[in-house]
Amino acid sequence: MIYLDYAATTPVDPRVLAVMEKELADVYGNASSLYAPGRTARSHVEAARRQVAALLGASPSDIFFTSGGSESDNAALKGMAFARREKGMPCGIVTSAIEHPAVLRTCKWLEKQGFPVTYLPVDRAGRVSPDDLEAVLSAGFTARREAGIVSIMMANNEVGTIEPVRELAAIAHDHGAVFHTDAVQAAGHLPIDAPALGIDALSLSGHKLYGPKGIGVLYLRRGVIMDPLIHGGQQERGLRAGTENVPAIVGLGCAAEIAQEEMAAEQERLRQLRELLWNGIAAIPGSFRNGPVDAAASLPGTLNFGIEEIRRDTLLIRLDLAGFAVSAGSACSAGSLEPSHVLKNMGISDTRAQSSMRVTLGRQTTEGEIHAFVEALRRATEDIRGRHRSCGKG
Repeated sequence: MIYLDYAATTPVDPRVLAVMEKELADVYGNASSLYAPGRTARSHVEAARRQVAALLGASPSDIFFTSGGSESDNAALKGMAFARREKGMPCGIVTSAIEHPAVLRTCKWLEKQGFPVTYLPVDRAGRVSPDDLEAVLSAGFTARREAGIVSIMMANNEVGTIEPVRELAAIAHDHGAVFHTDAVQAAGHLPIDAPALGIDALSLSGHKLYGPKGIGVLYLRRGVIMDPLIHGGQQERGLRAGTENVPAIVGLGCAAEIAQEEMAAEQERLRQLRELLWNGIAAIPGSFRNGPVDAAASLPGTLNFGIEEIRRDTLLIRLDLAGFAVSAGSACSAGSLEPSHVLKNMGISDTRAQSSMRVTLGRQTTEGEIHAFVEALRRATEDIRGRHRSCGKG
C-alpha cells in the first residue's frame, strides 16, 4: 500500500515511537503525585510542554494538553463563549464557511445556546477576505450582541489554502474580539509564531505531525478567559481535568521538536513532489485543480484535484485496489455522499465536487511513489472512460 493521505493522519515517526516505548516501560507515576515517580512523570510532561511551546513560539505556561484537535476546538470556542457571556462581554462568534466540522458543529451547538454566529464566505481559492471580516465586525450583529470571538482555520484540510491569519487577528483585535485558529493541518508543517501572529487561542493535534493519536494542544494566550470544558481535578492548571497521558504527551513533544528542526527542508521537498504530481495529473485529459493557483499559498503537501465526468468514488475504489490510499477529503466526513462543504463554498459545482479527491504527501513519500500513482490514475481513468464508451454504444 502506498499511503497518500497524510492530512487524515500521519504514521508515528520511529523516533517518536522509541521515546514513547521507553516512557511506557520506565515511567509509571501519576504526574500529579508528589513522590518521586510522580515527580519524574511531571518533569517529562513539562519538558514536552516546552517542546510544543517552542514549535509555536509560545510560553510553556500557555500550552494545555488535550485529547486532540476536536477537543481543543470545542474547549476554546465553548470555554471562551461561556466565560465572556458570564462576565457580560461581547460573545458573538465569527467563523468561516469552510471550517473543520469540529468548529462548524461546535458553532451550530453554540447557536442553540443563544450565541449569535456569522459564517464568512470564501473566494474560489478558499481564502477568507480580511475585508469581509472587517465589514462584519464594523457593522456588528443587527439586533444581536456584537462579536467577541473570531475563529478562522490556519490552513484548510481539504484544499490546503493558507488563510491570512495575521491580518484577520489584527482586525479582530481592533474590534475587541479574541482570535482562535484551528491549526491542526498547519502545526508542524508551517512556521508558527503564535504571539507574533496575534493568535489568542490555537488548536493542534499530535497525529497530524507524526505523533500519536489521542493527544493534542490548546494554546491559550495569558489573559484570555475560558471556562473548562472538562471538570474534575486540577490538572493543566484547572483548565483540563483528567490524569495526564504521559507517554502520548512525551511523544507529542518529541514530534514537535523533530518538526521544528526539519520543517524548512521538508516544506521544499514536499512542494517539489506536489508539483511533480500535478504535472503528471495535468497531462490526463479533463483534469482540474482546486484551491490556490499560487503553490506557496497552500500547504506544501496538499493537492485537491479531479477528472471531469469521472466520479471520485469510482476512482477511489480503483486506486485502493491498485494499492493507493487516497481520500475524497476530510476523514471526518468519509462515507458522506454529499459534495464537500469546502468545495461548495468555494463556488465549485456539485458535479466537479463529486469528481474531486485529495492527495496529501508526507515524510515517507518518494518520487517513485508519485510516478506510480500518476500511472495508476491514468490507467484507471482510461479504463473507466473506455467502459463508458462501450456502454454508450449499447
